[in-house]
Amino acid sequence: MKFFYVFALSLVVACSGETYTTENDDLNIEAVVADLPTLQAFVGCFNDKVECDEKSGDFKKDIAEAIQQACAKCTDAQKHIFKVFLTGLKEKLPADNAAFKAKYDPDNKYFGNLEKAIANA
Repeated sequence: MKFFYVFALSLVVACSGETYTTENDDLNIEAVVADLPTLQAFVGCFNDKVECDEKSGDFKKDIAEAIQQACAKCTDAQKHIFKVFLTGLKEKLPADNAAFKAKYDPDNKYFGNLEKAIANA
């Protein structure tokens, strides 16, 4: 019986700690959003309009899941990156923002929960 409790506890701990890779958590997203060509390159990558570079491609591989799961596997830094990116995209590139939302949430089921999840990031 003691084994069962230890096993169950270790399973809960292992599952609850899963996050996306943290190698790009130091991205200066404020600089990305401030530089329009860089912001356009990121959203162009995400929207399959331009070729991705290493950083934008790394974010792109997880973006659909992060949106659908309201950033459940995101680190605090990733939530901050997502929040600043989405805010900047809405303000500076509204047409690209609409295309981004249409691609990743065509039925408008996920962005409300995502925005709530990253609101305080």
